[in-house]
Amino acid sequence: MTKHSSNFKYRCIDCGREYDGSETMYLCPDCSKLNTDNQPPKGILKTIYNYSEIKNQIKGFTDLESNCFLDLLPIKKLDSLPVLKVGNTPLYKFDELDSKQLSFDLYFKDDSQNPTYSFKDRASAVVSAYAKEKGFETIVAASTGNAGSSLAGLCAAQGQKAIIMVPETAPIAKLTQIIMYGATIVPVKGTYDDAFDLSLKATKEFGWYNRNTAYNPFTIEGKKTVSLEIFSQLNQQVPDRVFVPVGDGVIISGVYKGFEDLLELGIIDKMPTIVMVQSEGSDNIVRNMDHDKFEAKASSTIADSISVDIPRNFYMAKQYIKTFNGEYITVSDNEILQASKTLSKNTGIFAEPAAATAFAGLLAYMSKNKIDDKSRNVVLLTGSGLKDLKSVNKLLDIPKSVNPDSDSLKKFFEKKE
Repeated sequence: MTKHSSNFKYRCIDCGREYDGSETMYLCPDCSKLNTDNQPPKGILKTIYNYSEIKNQIKGFTDLESNCFLDLLPIKKLDSLPVLKVGNTPLYKFDELDSKQLSFDLYFKDDSQNPTYSFKDRASAVVSAYAKEKGFETIVAASTGNAGSSLAGLCAAQGQKAIIMVPETAPIAKLTQIIMYGATIVPVKGTYDDAFDLSLKATKEFGWYNRNTAYNPFTIEGKKTVSLEIFSQLNQQVPDRVFVPVGDGVIISGVYKGFEDLLELGIIDKMPTIVMVQSEGSDNIVRNMDHDKFEAKASSTIADSISVDIPRNFYMAKQYIKTFNGEYITVSDNEILQASKTLSKNTGIFAEPAAATAFAGLLAYMSKNKIDDKSRNVVLLTGSGLKDLKSVNKLLDIPKSVNPDSDSLKKFFEKKE
């Protein structure tokens, strides 16, 4: 299925200036000149579609869905997307936790079911497709692991070259994925932010296409597909609340953008309450929500995928949260680990710490607020626990081995009791 022309434009979230969608752009040329060190970047671009035209072409959400949401994507052909199955991940409903019946509806959107086991595949798929249509052969990204392994895997499926710049402390499981997919890995001395800055220099120097979150506007377009799927999987009903793990602010902006597009098309008439969940050790968005000037704090958390000193999409995330009355909460590393354990034993879903952060947020929210009976609550699980086994080592209690006889086995279980 093919679109006949570009149906989108870019709009700067700071100055409001709009740019033609036929050109490849990253940041607003004017506002990005105002960027300074230790501050989130200005000039983030939002992708705006011709909603009135789309309204005239469709009869409702079912038409959008049958077209695989092509009308709301910055690509012309579905064939440009990777052959690997990205998105359409399960939405599981659970009625109880720890054998206690819940009074509300609890859903887990399990994006560990994507090809490289993380939510980041949604962004990589759209970026890869756009690069393919525009003739870019090489795509570069900075990553703490998931975005890099995602881009590497989908580029492998597309026959594209991926170059991934990672902080040298990135988890080995994620680096293993990147290498096995055949990408070029560049370990960078320093933080994610150092790797990010180096990738921007490489983009200008070598003419590569850049996938960086909050730099490439289409990462948000890929991530917004989760909202379209949730709406579909809830029988075209808007959830009451969505819990989102947050680091740089791109995933939560994508969640908002998906529902915002449906609002623009008149398909829904309200925005769900989006709950931003950050680790206490990396809370640079929550801490600055009511500050006029952003103040960065060094991050330290087991949830490496959301450990960010300078959230690159801070201003867009803040705008969305303020505009649509979003909520926010922080959780400790211990709460994250315990949430991961609770999630695994109650659902059979093993989530990495960053993903478990969203569930930790729901558990903390339950202890502080009444969740309305029968309300629909969705928790985004953004990555597999197999991505970062080291973080859960302290939860493991592996028994001593037993002799291979019945008496030893009986004694083993007697001790357990």
